[in-house]
Amino acid sequence: MRHEFAGAAPAIEDGAFVSEMAYLVGDVAIETEASVWPFVCMRGDEGPVDVGRETNVQEFTMLHGATLGDEVTVGHGAVVDFAEVADHSLVGMGSSVMGGAVVESNSIVAANAVVRQGQRIPEGHMAYGVPAETRPLTDEQIDQIGETHRHYVELGQRFRECSEDESATPR
Repeated sequence: MRHEFAGAAPAIEDGAFVSEMAYLVGDVAIETEASVWPFVCMRGDEGPVDVGRETNVQEFTMLHGATLGDEVTVGHGAVVDFAEVADHSLVGMGSSVMGGAVVESNSIVAANAVVRQGQRIPEGHMAYGVPAETRPLTDEQIDQIGETHRHYVELGQRFRECSEDESATPR
């Protein structure tokens, strides 16, 4: 579902996949090859929601006034509320990134972690726990961020092709 709010309407670039069961309202921008999965809510009513190129936002996620860079993965059931997640990062399932927080590039927010208001997660670090603490990532962990994002670019394209041809099913 897509709705205009206060004169702003969601803008979706060609090549992106947005599930018909996602809810987008107001100032929402989704770049090419991004994917937005069922039951995602993006509220651009009190500030813009920007989703970068090749970024994926998985089921049951809430974005409110959030900025996601390029090649970001946001796992199932995460919340990003008035916060920024920079390029090539991963926000794990069930985690929360609160107002004014910044997750720098090449970083991971672990599943169920809570990044506090105004907290900055340094480049190349993992945030874990409640409230989040940090530690450096290994090169292997940084590589896994890319593997995950590339998988979702491919999967999103397969779903987009199927949605264009309603008789097809994703394979």
